[in-house]
Amino acid sequence: MSAVPPIDDAQLESLAKELGECGTGSEITRFCKACGLVDNSGESTKWRRLYATFRDSQRLRRSANQVLAFIQRFVCPARFTGRNDEFEQHRRNLNAILAFAGLEYGDDGQFRKRPAARNLTEAEARARTIESKFNGRRIHPEVLKYCRSELLQDNYFHAVFEATKGLAQRIREMSSVEADGAALVDRVFSIERPVLAFNTLRTETERSEYKGFAALLKGCFAAVRNPLAHEPKILWEGEDDAADYFSLISLLHRKLDDCVPTHIGKTT
Repeated sequence: MSAVPPIDDAQLESLAKELGECGTGSEITRFCKACGLVDNSGESTKWRRLYATFRDSQRLRRSANQVLAFIQRFVCPARFTGRNDEFEQHRRNLNAILAFAGLEYGDDGQFRKRPAARNLTEAEARARTIESKFNGRRIHPEVLKYCRSELLQDNYFHAVFEATKGLAQRIREMSSVEADGAALVDRVFSIERPVLAFNTLRTETERSEYKGFAALLKGCFAAVRNPLAHEPKILWEGEDDAADYFSLISLLHRKLDDCVPTHIGKTT
């Protein structure tokens, strides 16, 4: 990354306070050394140590590059494996501060330049979580697993496309059936020889519910994924369409959460 101008002192303090919640004192010492940061603060409080160290680095180098390098290492996505919600909360808080410096920290651990925020409201709006972009709708984690990078770039067209591909991939992983689209659904959710099931299929009501779920899956692939692969992006309606599609795909993932392998399907 080219030289980044020093971050304002008040923002630097806010960054230090947030980063102080991301790890232990010994971890801070270790990562400071890895980034070439010298802690001569004499402070014992984590955030005060970081604030003084960051401030000294910026004064010496006349840039914020070492500060950003520390963030990349200390809040690296790999350090939060299995704790995605915690990572996203820290990232959101950091981005609300970094927005004033014209920076954004992505979920891939990379910084991107953005127009600097002019006020607190704008900074917080820019750092909002993905779910809040869709009016508080609860988006299933499996949806975001396959399209988070597209959403961070507000690329709704390809985000929905990747989410539907991810739905098929999850069915393949759960069932060990190598197929796609309607053929995959017909094989895995066959009434006669189901590979996965979320009820006993013993009553007419349960069988009807099961058939309806299979129909929704096939409808999703036919009405969402297949047209997206061919229709011009210019016809896409953006965030509103994405919100509706993600609600549907999230519903299907929640049903998959309840599915278990059947002995019938395993024998074929």
